[in-house]
Amino acid sequence: MSADVGSQSPPGSTSKQQVMPIPQVLALAEQHRAAGRLDVAQHLCQQILRAQPRNAEALHLLGITLHQGGQPAAAIDVVTRAIAANASVPLYHSNLGEMLRLAGRAEEAVAAGSRAVALQPNFTQALNNLGIAYYDRGEWDEAIVYYRRALAVDPGFAEAHNNLGNAFRAQKKYPEAIAAYHRALQLKPGYSDAYNNLGTAIRDQKKPKDAEEPYRKAMALKPRDPSILNNLALTLMDLDRPDEALSLLQQSIAVDPRNHSTFTYFASAYLEKDMFDEARAACERALSLKPDDPDALNIMGQILFEQGQSEAALASFEKALALKPDLSDAYNNMGNTLKELGRFDEARDAYFKALAIDPKATGVLLNLADAKKFAPGDPHLLTLEALAADLAALSEEEQMQLHFALGKAYGDLGRHEDSFRHLLQGNALKRRTVDYNEGATAQFFDRIRAVFTPELIAKQTGHGDPSRLPIFILGMPRSGTTLVEQVLASHRKVFGAGEIKDLDIVVQSVRTDGIHEAPYPDYVTAFGPEQLRQFGAQYVKRLGAYSTTAERITNKMPSNFFYVGLIHLALPHARIIHTRRDPIDTCVSCFSKLFSGAQNYSYELGELGRYYRRYDELMAHWRRVLPADAMLEVPYEELVEDFDPLARRIVDYCGLEWDDACLAFHETKRPVRTASASQVRRPIFKSSVGRWRAYQGLLEPLIRELPLEREATAAPP
Repeated sequence: MSADVGSQSPPGSTSKQQVMPIPQVLALAEQHRAAGRLDVAQHLCQQILRAQPRNAEALHLLGITLHQGGQPAAAIDVVTRAIAANASVPLYHSNLGEMLRLAGRAEEAVAAGSRAVALQPNFTQALNNLGIAYYDRGEWDEAIVYYRRALAVDPGFAEAHNNLGNAFRAQKKYPEAIAAYHRALQLKPGYSDAYNNLGTAIRDQKKPKDAEEPYRKAMALKPRDPSILNNLALTLMDLDRPDEALSLLQQSIAVDPRNHSTFTYFASAYLEKDMFDEARAACERALSLKPDDPDALNIMGQILFEQGQSEAALASFEKALALKPDLSDAYNNMGNTLKELGRFDEARDAYFKALAIDPKATGVLLNLADAKKFAPGDPHLLTLEALAADLAALSEEEQMQLHFALGKAYGDLGRHEDSFRHLLQGNALKRRTVDYNEGATAQFFDRIRAVFTPELIAKQTGHGDPSRLPIFILGMPRSGTTLVEQVLASHRKVFGAGEIKDLDIVVQSVRTDGIHEAPYPDYVTAFGPEQLRQFGAQYVKRLGAYSTTAERITNKMPSNFFYVGLIHLALPHARIIHTRRDPIDTCVSCFSKLFSGAQNYSYELGELGRYYRRYDELMAHWRRVLPADAMLEVPYEELVEDFDPLARRIVDYCGLEWDDACLAFHETKRPVRTASASQVRRPIFKSSVGRWRAYQGLLEPLIRELPLEREATAAPP
């Protein structure tokens, strides 16, 4: 170049201008750009372009500087002008391609990158960038071709190894992906992106314990990277550590307050903690930032489902699927919602669609198994058996779900030994994941009996809130509580709220009221009449949110049997219905279910039997210390054997006139969210009575722990 231009002083400076050759000015501009002094670099480039408007090098450098300064559209325009001035430079085409890719113009990016590679076939950075452009278009095979071409030229190109891993991970070729990430890390030990991607490849295989370490290493290198913080938070949620996840998400959102994905993850963490209001607020924030995000819409559907807004939940799932038709989890969630509503054909269809997208989704297969009855030759049984033939390819969670699904399938087919073998394996896997302290549980049962003495009951009776709104239906899970609630909820004056946690919430709130520091049941000894009244009124207020017109509202949380004495004192006009079922049938039914809630005692036969015995002792205690009419006992076997008179007794006990709709309970249209959702949509059936006998040779660890008098009456003739 023969022309000279004036050298640059910073804008606004009055320093005397010096004349320098253009190559020196370009070199000076690049120094300023590299140092982050972008305004100075731009000014130097513009000086050159005033003298030589088609100077390709100045145009290219100006474009790079504009892009670095956050002006992508202007940068693309200027680099395009550089190529128009000199189309023979591969670097210009490569950089234009990367700018176009980052602007979401993937097709143009591929075209530009291809021109760069055509000009210089061994240009490693251009080959790598072209691979990334194909990756963004979802063309994994093409991406792999260009990453490998880059590595053939430069085997030590760590970024290309990392990108190759990403393409393999997108194809679910996890061993190849993990090998590529490890190679990248061998070449570049402080490569945080490779650690982050390695963690994700491991997490994609549903191995969150193993994924935590690479995420931690990535975070040590980049402690304020939102992507790393979010990925580690998701892993901690997988490990059932939502509080730690929330802490990381707080750090992430402090760095990037407008990251819609972070708010979606907040919603998931709050949902895991049953903090539905907080989950909904976080999800609404995510959708305000990106209204068409299918993942946020899917989470919103789950929140609405948990809040009892089933129709709104379905609408949210449908909107998510309209945006992302291959979102298998949304179909699965839709199936669960439809099953709750009693729309079983539609539920199965939703599960089928989820499986069409991901045929090996064990969670969907388990949900489908619960929604259908298997017959010989069932294609889904064949799928389950094929998965069982290669258990090593499944995560522990997938194995657990598979075993429970096969337990249900073989039970339907009358293959009881096969069924129980899988139930034993599924329960053993589940037991390893839960924190169940049997000793502390036993002490809790003992403490309740010690606190609620006849003397305390006599002293405190006659106080509490006078409301007649509450009905409690309680007992062991799988003992008939859902059936009794469905009978009552069919009455025109009753609202069935289902397994709601409101009583437990009020019980726990006393501990945090700043006055009573002892836990339940100990604080009850310090209650006076006013505290009992306030306790009852607080529960009634919460209950009223479910219906403003019903005369009675049911709560069928089975574990409310812990609170029977407190209910009697704080809500003296509440109705308490205790459902009882053959103890072995009850426990076998519990053992056959992978519960969504915390029935952590039910995954080992001995522990389950001992828990049942303690429950049985507590219910006997309540019968001893409370008035005879404080609680109605409903034997499940009597209810299914002679339904009409016992149903009438239940309705009468609740102070209601008879309603014939209670006999047609299976026709009542209402959401039912329990493991018995499908059973209560059918007329009374007796096949579940004595179900345990099919497994009687396999139940010795359970039976030896059950109450002796129960065991004697349940033994085979």
